[in-house]
Amino acid sequence: MKELILPPYLKQGDTIGIVCPSGYMPKENAENCILFLEEQGFKVQTGPTLGGQFHYFSGTDQERLDDLQRMLDDTNIKAILFGRGGYGMSRIIDRLDFSKFKKQPKWIIGYSDITLLLLHLENKLRIASLHAPMAGAFNKEVASETYRNSLLPAITGDRLKYKIDAEPLNILGKCQGELIGGNLCLLAHSLGTPSAPKTKGKILFIEEVGEYIYGADRYIWQLKRAGFFKNLAGIIIGSFSDMKDTTIPFGSTMEEAILNDLKEYKIPIAFNFPVGHTERNVALKVGVKFKLDVQKKATTLEEL
Repeated sequence: MKELILPPYLKQGDTIGIVCPSGYMPKENAENCILFLEEQGFKVQTGPTLGGQFHYFSGTDQERLDDLQRMLDDTNIKAILFGRGGYGMSRIIDRLDFSKFKKQPKWIIGYSDITLLLLHLENKLRIASLHAPMAGAFNKEVASETYRNSLLPAITGDRLKYKIDAEPLNILGKCQGELIGGNLCLLAHSLGTPSAPKTKGKILFIEEVGEYIYGADRYIWQLKRAGFFKNLAGIIIGSFSDMKDTTIPFGSTMEEAILNDLKEYKIPIAFNFPVGHTERNVALKVGVKFKLDVQKKATTLEEL
């Protein structure tokens, strides 16, 4: 496999672009984020899709494509932070031109619907990216400083290390490998496309929001049938927030269903990791090598 490329880390004075390539977000929802970045010494440049709207989306497919393409091609922009996810990346990803981006990579930062782009960068281009809080998360009512501020050390070059309490459902063990993952729906959505990641020897993290338990379980079984989990080194389970059950109950919690589906692989599995659609959402470097240590007292994920 081709060696992973790390984009240059950011320093004070660098410019961060903010765009919305998927769902609509009011421009004022990015104000706290822009203020935070400027206070840290960065410059901020916004695209017309931040605050733009075309029905559900932040613009037509062409407008969203053009805005993101400009950010990818602009050599003065050293990182691209997305405003929000939603839906829309899969409608434009195959028309993006990465030729200039490959010559001068930059950090791409987002999660949720942006999962598809992060997977694509890791698999097709072998360029690292950041699964991290987006601009909308910097509004005080939807995020805590502890987690949203994990973005800063990630983009400036700190080696990331997270330690969390042990969980009863954990499967103990140690492993190391490149970190991949993101939103469960988008992982299943990537199957059969150029964006689908290669999983052998890697550590996978997954999270989901607002699904029925049976629906999320179906995504996992789709991935299982495709051999997605077969050669992983380890698995990290993030938040499965706002999950719903049917009138006739599914019969288990989401976490219990995940364990029943995945325990056959006999690899370390860590539950309740702070990644997902809640305020507990730390920055993770996708494609970068990490060590996962799941022990009785605590779980540690450390960048190598």
